[in-house]
Amino acid sequence: MAALCLLEAKALLNPARFVQSLLMVPVRTKKRYFIPPSVKVKFQSISEMEAKARAAGVVVPQEILERPVNVSCTAGIFDAYIPPEGDARLTSLSKDGLKQRTEHFKQNVASQLAIRKVKDYDGDFSVKTFPEKAQEIFIEAHNYLTNFDRHKLHTLVTERCYPEMVRGNRYKSLRWSFVESLESPRVVQVRCPEMVNKGNLYGQVTVRMHTRQTLAIYDRFGRLMYGQEDMPKDVLEYVVFERHLVNPYGSWRMHGKIVPVWAPSKDPIVKTLVIPGPKLQPEQEFEMNSTVSQPKNTQWYK
Repeated sequence: MAALCLLEAKALLNPARFVQSLLMVPVRTKKRYFIPPSVKVKFQSISEMEAKARAAGVVVPQEILERPVNVSCTAGIFDAYIPPEGDARLTSLSKDGLKQRTEHFKQNVASQLAIRKVKDYDGDFSVKTFPEKAQEIFIEAHNYLTNFDRHKLHTLVTERCYPEMVRGNRYKSLRWSFVESLESPRVVQVRCPEMVNKGNLYGQVTVRMHTRQTLAIYDRFGRLMYGQEDMPKDVLEYVVFERHLVNPYGSWRMHGKIVPVWAPSKDPIVKTLVIPGPKLQPEQEFEMNSTVSQPKNTQWYK
């Protein structure tokens, strides 16, 4: 027994055993891959990266972080006209009527000052002749809208008004027509705001139009959604027209509409529903006069 233990101790202390274990340890002597020198650079400016990309023949797309600003029209209606309730039919003897007259006088004073500025850049502008021209622009713009002629529509409406007119009309059919004018259009307000810098003037003219129109909107399947083609309606609108006065080649275009607070609400859109029919087999055909079987009433308790 003692001899066996001695042999095991000699085997453990054998130097050849240690040499064999040391030879089994993996030793990394060289790198098996190539690392480009550009990857090792931790901090590199954007200009240096673009210069290296151009040297390598890579086209770097230009990124414009600034927000584009359109200076051909304003972003909204400046000092929007507030139509008086009841279309200014209150008597001047009442308190509300006297208040309406006072506000109307203030608006007329500001409009006269703006008319003088507009005439400095547009010598042909006149409060008497402009409403007829504005009504022609209004009719032509809506005719081009029904025909989806976007190129000609851009010449009659501003970049702010265009998306509001065409939004939601992609898969719809519009039928619009101008019947007659119930009252002659007239100018109710003129404003001459500035944008970006002093001297960059824009003219905004609000025209009151009381007309009779027909409108019908069909969905992409030809089903009527709103209005009727053979039923004209009386429409009272306050339409705003704008022109970039500093631009010598500018023209008057439709800029938006002002909806009074007291205006009646529009009719709801007619929604179409699917009426469930009978369940058919592949070899059967649908009959219009067929009746759908109703489940029988069962008594679950006595």
